[in-house]
Amino acid sequence: MSTLEPAVELRDDRTKSGLAERFRGFLPVIVDVETGGFNADTDALLEIAAVTLDMDENGILHRHETFDFHIDPFEGANIEQSALDFTGIDLESPERDALPEEIAIPELFKSIRRAIKAHGCTRAVMVAHNAHFDLGFVNAAAERTEVKRNPFHPFSCFDTATLSGLAFGQTVLAKTCQVASIEFSNSEAHSAAYDAEKTADLFCLIVNRWKELGGWPLPE
Repeated sequence: MSTLEPAVELRDDRTKSGLAERFRGFLPVIVDVETGGFNADTDALLEIAAVTLDMDENGILHRHETFDFHIDPFEGANIEQSALDFTGIDLESPERDALPEEIAIPELFKSIRRAIKAHGCTRAVMVAHNAHFDLGFVNAAAERTEVKRNPFHPFSCFDTATLSGLAFGQTVLAKTCQVASIEFSNSEAHSAAYDAEKTADLFCLIVNRWKELGGWPLPE
């Protein structure tokens, strides 16, 4: 069983970026997973993508890097045919180029920890659409692979479905993007990388709009 990674203390030579200041030392990292079902403990993790963010000199958020992996189902994993039909994932495709969780998860976490360090943050906080679903699968994969340095907060997250309901009156990602004038292709959806990038665009739009409306920085 893995142990939760303690929050990383800021070193004297590390200064907080504007992004770290904006979110109380946490680095928002947008995540999407594609799975073999709804149960994080028993169902396969088939794809995972994470998008890091950056903030420009005007305090505007935008996408930075995307990291994505196709994952081999762990031994004994359950995979529902209905889930494959929904995502369009072909497990036998020679182009899938999947990696075992034991390789993919540590590699992904290493990239996220680099971003945490670069921004002078203490930890990552997951941003996802219906975020506790994605967080559950990531935490379960971390437990299976016995990763001892999970960069994500173990239970706190930012849910763009909730934020979208507030900002746009929609909770479905595709419909929210349409209302928000973010280009969205239904034929490309249900790819972890595509959905993570669209979720990142949506999160940035909401945070940036809040700033434009005078909601940030807070008045003295």
